[in-house]
Amino acid sequence: MKILEDVVSRKAVSLSSTNTKTKRAVSRCSILTLACSAVLLSACGFQLRGQQDYAFKRLAVVGAPPEMLGRLQRVVGGSDTVVVKASEQPDAILSLTSASGMKTLSLNAQGVVQEYELDYSLGYSMVGADGTVLIPLSTISLNRALTYSDQYTLAKGIEAQTLFRDMQFDAVDQLMRRLAVVRSLHPAPSEALPGILPRAPLPVPPL
Repeated sequence: MKILEDVVSRKAVSLSSTNTKTKRAVSRCSILTLACSAVLLSACGFQLRGQQDYAFKRLAVVGAPPEMLGRLQRVVGGSDTVVVKASEQPDAILSLTSASGMKTLSLNAQGVVQEYELDYSLGYSMVGADGTVLIPLSTISLNRALTYSDQYTLAKGIEAQTLFRDMQFDAVDQLMRRLAVVRSLHPAPSEALPGILPRAPLPVPPL
């Protein structure tokens, strides 16, 4: 009986040791895999969202509502650029103006509103600390369709607010891609960026 207990004990110790070695091997393999993946992604130029290399390192934002400013700070936060106040010696100043509206898109057979079109526009321009125009006045325009029913007035009001916020965040994401095009705080005449304005009303996205 004593011999049997000793054999069982030795097997248990052996299995424990084997499991520990296996876990260490798996852990090392996982670390190696992650490291190789990072190297490959870096080699092909891949960057995580928000990890952009901007020409300006201190950006002041003027005219942005709190929600938009918070979104801008989060998107810029993945880079070495920081959002500062206009009085804190920024490298560039981004000026924003936004507008939103709602208009009837369709009526039912009884002449009651069935769909609304929600519109949102973001105007922006950027100058360097010395007044150099880096981005002339440009506009991002977005819209969404909203079905409507008098039976769900409150719910539709909340849905409209959600859609407006979604367009606002979408506009910020587009804006940051536009800012990434600025390669110098002192661009040569050939490097000057043109303003971008909507050429025609946007078609309403399908529901």
